[in-house]
Amino acid sequence: MHFPNNPYLCIRMKKPKLPLVVKVLIAIAFGVGLGHFMPGWAVRATNTFTGLFDQLLQFFIPLIIIGLVTPAIAHVGQGAGKMLLWTVGLAYGFTVLSGLFAYLFSIELFPRMLDTSSLNALGAAGKEFLPYFSISIPPLMDVMTALVLSFLLGLGIAFSDSGKLQGGFEELKGIIVRSIEKLIIPLLPFYIFGLFLNMTAAGKVGPVLGSLLAVVAVIFAMTLVLLLIQYSIAGVVARRNPFKMLAGMLPAYMTALGTASSAATIPVTLKCAIRNGVDEGVAGFTVPLCATIHLSGSTLKITSCAIALMMMLGMPFDFPTILGFILMLGVTMVAAPGVPGGAIMAALGILGSMLGFDANQQGLMISLYIAMDSFGTACNVTGDGAIALIINRITPSSTRWA
Repeated sequence: MHFPNNPYLCIRMKKPKLPLVVKVLIAIAFGVGLGHFMPGWAVRATNTFTGLFDQLLQFFIPLIIIGLVTPAIAHVGQGAGKMLLWTVGLAYGFTVLSGLFAYLFSIELFPRMLDTSSLNALGAAGKEFLPYFSISIPPLMDVMTALVLSFLLGLGIAFSDSGKLQGGFEELKGIIVRSIEKLIIPLLPFYIFGLFLNMTAAGKVGPVLGSLLAVVAVIFAMTLVLLLIQYSIAGVVARRNPFKMLAGMLPAYMTALGTASSAATIPVTLKCAIRNGVDEGVAGFTVPLCATIHLSGSTLKITSCAIALMMMLGMPFDFPTILGFILMLGVTMVAAPGVPGGAIMAALGILGSMLGFDANQQGLMISLYIAMDSFGTACNVTGDGAIALIINRITPSSTRWA
């Protein structure tokens, strides 16, 4: 029977969409599987697409920074009260702490796990499958210019209270986020498929996959340890049992695992924070704000993955370089849009400008990051509860909105 006007039937007939992480894993599997017997002309055709997509991505990076960082800084700057300053400071502090934690654990664990002698094959010469043609799409400006311009405009809007300019950048943000959602993200699985197809055809993928899986497992464990550290700090400040508070955030953690979105998890995070004893007004202010500006789990993943790839490729790095990268990454994460993979999109610029990652290395970073997107988001969301607990303790009710 046919019921064209039945809305419930229409809802049931909608096909569920595959999560981005599933699409990426399928793309990697197909790339590795087909790379062993795909003819050279087909690999060249795929490399033509990946080259064009990479040019498009590089063109978008400065626009992503200007379109997302500027309104984010203007929005934060327009807030009022000591609670805003404390929340922003704690969110940035926790984010930087997660990056330093990732650095310390990575330099201790990864050298024992990664066989750099075999992984150097990734950067070694092998079969080359040149694209049939390439098109250069130069960015409008470099990454540092975009960052400085974003800070200048964002702070200027905040202090001048320019409503028209703020509205214009909010519209630009909508265009950029829409472009990421409708253009960049849908094409990412095909881009990643092309990267792994080329690596497999060139004989470079064997040592890479095993090491990447090991890196994913270690980083997952690191996110759990990071949450213990964050709630230990919150426990000391709030004079509460950190394990009990962390257990109280479990529903938010599990919801974020399923949605891979901090924004979609806000209602659950709010309930968990209030049940943990956070004042309803404090929770209503800090949780939505931290969903935008606090990305400890994302910073941990990006820092760890970057160090792992640099070790794999024999790229030199030192603590001052990584520290500068972490400090800048903490600011850049404020611009991460609330879409799966948004944080790594916002971070691509400084990965290239500060760490020297080329297109292939950025592609591997995207693959690694998205493969861990859900539990990174879960770490972000659960950490929001720790910040709310600290803010609830250190800001007296009489001065919260001063």
